[in-house]
Amino acid sequence: MRWRSERCGATRKRCRLLPDQRVRLAKVLIWLTPALWAVNSIVARKAPGVVDPHVLALGRWALAGAILGWIARHELWQHRKDIWAVWPQYLTLGACGMLICGAWLYVAAHTTGVMNIALIYAAAPVLISVGAVLWLGERMTVLQGMGVGIAIVGVLHVVTKGEWSALARVEWVVGDLLMVAAATAWAAYALLQKKWTTTLGSTARLACICMGGMVCLLPFAIWESLQPQAPAWSTHATLLVIAAGIIPGIGAYGIYGWAQKVLGASRVSVTLYLGPLWGALSAWGVMGEPLGWHHLVGALLILPGVALVTQFRQN
Repeated sequence: MRWRSERCGATRKRCRLLPDQRVRLAKVLIWLTPALWAVNSIVARKAPGVVDPHVLALGRWALAGAILGWIARHELWQHRKDIWAVWPQYLTLGACGMLICGAWLYVAAHTTGVMNIALIYAAAPVLISVGAVLWLGERMTVLQGMGVGIAIVGVLHVVTKGEWSALARVEWVVGDLLMVAAATAWAAYALLQKKWTTTLGSTARLACICMGGMVCLLPFAIWESLQPQAPAWSTHATLLVIAAGIIPGIGAYGIYGWAQKVLGASRVSVTLYLGPLWGALSAWGVMGEPLGWHHLVGALLILPGVALVTQFRQN
């Protein structure tokens, strides 16, 4: 038994990635993150009339938290005193990432248009990049700054469908305020994760954040459930919760948080500009929405811009 334990310990050591391997893997996985988040856009479109926003968000993060908590249960129990000592941090991260940036996005979609959502959300990577430089002390090269600018132009080209004059016709409504709050909250979520260091692994930390998010979401979800017009729970609602909890919930949030530790907040945040492209591809493949030339032109701008930011090291 002792020999077997030593052999398993040696195996775990061999399985650990070297720093350069972690960087290479992070650079690959962050390109996948927006694709996983695109599933959330499809869920948001199918949710109205099926499940209310805060109920959907609560179910999503309860499922993700349960799975992550089970996987990291030994680590969570081992560090339970340290976790409890900083519980306000997890409550804050849960409010930013799961309540404001999660449920409020579903609410905003009821009153504002897709273009407004995309335009406002495009500000989040800029806020993260600027915050990482000014607050966290991360450095950005001239080429990386150019990459951010190129990616922004590509996003705007996709959002406006190549008709830039459409920006002048955008009308702002109450739902846009929720999107401004969501974009700001996501920037805070990303920067605070980097600012608040922890000994927990990525899985255990995300499980704790899910718990904080559930605490914040619970009263809103209960209020929605008690409304006369609240839709009855159905198989369709269950499938939406499962899809949102596993794919963008565990997958996208998990990769994003881990990659931030490896690459830094500013480099990872720029991959959010891939969201409109992945969203268009998922809408085309799942919902039959057409692809246009503006998607191709946007891709030719966004992809090189993201590559410039993610592939070059900060000085």
